[in-house]
Amino acid sequence: AQQGRIREKVYGKQKIYFADQEQLPAASDTELRGLDGEITARSAQLQALQQSCRQMEAELKDLNSSMTTSEIAKEIEALRKDCASCTEKLERIKSATNHVTPEEKEKVCREQQLYRREWRRRKRMATELLDAILEGYPKSKKEFFEEVGIETDEDHGAVLPAT
Repeated sequence: AQQGRIREKVYGKQKIYFADQEQLPAASDTELRGLDGEITARSAQLQALQQSCRQMEAELKDLNSSMTTSEIAKEIEALRKDCASCTEKLERIKSATNHVTPEEKEKVCREQQLYRREWRRRKRMATELLDAILEGYPKSKKEFFEEVGIETDEDHGAVLPAT
């Protein structure tokens, strides 16, 4: 700093030293334009390299997340075993002699529908009868059911099947 090669600035107790730019040669306009062109070229090159790097990272991520050859071989073997067991099960079902005929199925469906209709009818009648009794009963519905010993479908989790 005393020889004049670098400059010194004092900020309170701190001193900052930096190069004296007046000693450096001044760049001409053509040199500055050349440097600007080089900066632009290097920036474009940097962007191209960054884009290439992003593509390679994406490809690496895809490759890391995909299965290896040995994993695929194990998966194929497991699927073949599963397919064989399903084929065997299908053959057993096809060869079974106790198939239900469409007539038997229709008969069972008609019976279920009849029983469901009867269940609804009887439940409605019982509900109407109990509601009529409860109109003049001084206690609550729950207390009446406990006193008489009535158990409802809801107490046992029974639900009318859908149509």
